[in-house]
Amino acid sequence: MPSVFGDSGRWGTRMLNDPTQRMDTHRMTRIFRLLAGVVLLQLGVAACASDESGSEAQKRGVGAACNADLPCTEPGQTCLEFKGGYCGVADCKNDAGCPQGSACVAHDDGKNYCFLVCGDKAECNLTRPPEDAANCSSSVTFVEDTSAHKACVPPSS
Repeated sequence: MPSVFGDSGRWGTRMLNDPTQRMDTHRMTRIFRLLAGVVLLQLGVAACASDESGSEAQKRGVGAACNADLPCTEPGQTCLEFKGGYCGVADCKNDAGCPQGSACVAHDDGKNYCFLVCGDKAECNLTRPPEDAANCSSSVTFVEDTSAHKACVPPSS
């Protein structure tokens, strides 16, 4: 049987003229595409499974939507009374009392809360539905001087 690559070591014209060889070429192309698809799928799944993005605060659920049916799961956090709920810590005194990746913010309701630190709005809403989206705001008062940051501010109820 002649080589798939022909006598010259590459795809030969003789192979393309032979119907049995064309079937093998078609089958090899399909197998190659299938294998490439499987590899890409596995890379995508691995990327999602190993996605450890997000701050420690996000991994601990700070900023997540919550209610009586969907309580906060991290010890020390409560479902704060904002629209859609907000898993977090109330009455913080400084950033040391907040999970890493969040900061103690003096809210306009007179209380201090640990709010997520953010760079853009998408970071605030990984665990919030669109109707209860939080804003990434630089117009907050940090208890400690961290003016280079913004914080995820949930909507008022």
